[in-house]
Amino acid sequence: MLHPNLSGLRFRQLFKLKVIAAVLLMSSGCGTHIANTAPAHAVRKYNGTASVGDFLSITIDATASTIAYTNVSNGDSGTVPFTVNSDGTYTLADPAGNLVAAYEVPEYALLIQAAKTGPGHDTPALITAVNSGPISIATWANNTYNYMQFRTASGGLEVGSVALDALGNVTNNSYWPYGSVSNQSAFHSGGFPSTNFQNDPSGTFIKIAGDQGGFDYVFGTANGVFAVDTPNGAILGLQQAASKDFDSSFAGTYKALFYQKTGARTGQGNVETGTASLGKATIAITPSGEITVQDEQGNDIVQTTLTPVADTAYLQGAGKLTNPCNGLFTFRITTASEQQDVFVTFQNNSLLFASFSTALPLNPGNSYDYLYGVGIR
Repeated sequence: MLHPNLSGLRFRQLFKLKVIAAVLLMSSGCGTHIANTAPAHAVRKYNGTASVGDFLSITIDATASTIAYTNVSNGDSGTVPFTVNSDGTYTLADPAGNLVAAYEVPEYALLIQAAKTGPGHDTPALITAVNSGPISIATWANNTYNYMQFRTASGGLEVGSVALDALGNVTNNSYWPYGSVSNQSAFHSGGFPSTNFQNDPSGTFIKIAGDQGGFDYVFGTANGVFAVDTPNGAILGLQQAASKDFDSSFAGTYKALFYQKTGARTGQGNVETGTASLGKATIAITPSGEITVQDEQGNDIVQTTLTPVADTAYLQGAGKLTNPCNGLFTFRITTASEQQDVFVTFQNNSLLFASFSTALPLNPGNSYDYLYGVGIR
């Protein structure tokens, strides 16, 4: 089976193949907290990527209390009324039953749970969107980013780093948990030249031509956020932190939305079966980096301490991740019969997270579970 995501081939392919993940309130990621204190405009425009592989243009009209969207990938569009809850989340009343719930940090980032995305107009997915504004390759040049790749197939997720030089040439290095199960390499590296990028006339996103027609869409913000919509999902990146250690200012309680798939298996043509769903959780982080995840009923799902990826021996070293990925944290939970890898990274008042678990011993015949999403405090 060919490796289905971009990381293992070239990062351009990483852009092309494909996150719980989620609204990234992406600051610089280096411990500096950027707050959008300016009054929000009544009409706010976003570009978004769905984990199923759809590129969307989204407009929020706060005066009319509506979310209007156009799904460039599958042709869907609509205008959805919303009401604002006491915790700042949105309750949506989509007559088409597509958009389910949303969080927004006005003029910065937007997260939407959707039920009917993808080419079949029937796939649940998370939509992560960032403020639409002028960008170019210079927006991200001379910087290194951590990223998570969210998709609805091929193991669901991948994590790693990507660097752009002064000209925008790209190199990347990543960890693909599903590779350990499927007898493929779990670590990949690659890159591609900046000449592959094509500026869109709108000036708000960049295109990369696909090998079989169509485009991948690259967008983001000038303060260190980049996102890529690909036919196989979403890539979400944030500028690496200056230190590998947990920043206690990220402690707090987060409300989270996530996508998950249980009992998943990959077959011919990288077609993945399993039971997909969307969910909510509460995530509590202490100043020392201890994390507790609770489901909607208040039951503890996970309780452990975050470890910097830079200090994780099974992820770092020759033939593994060659970048410390400062600002990216992980933990592994191992029992006699199961192994679970969890990854977490923080931005301002939000966190991005992903989890992959499978039975032990590792075997290509094993089923696996994954989830990814975002939390906001």
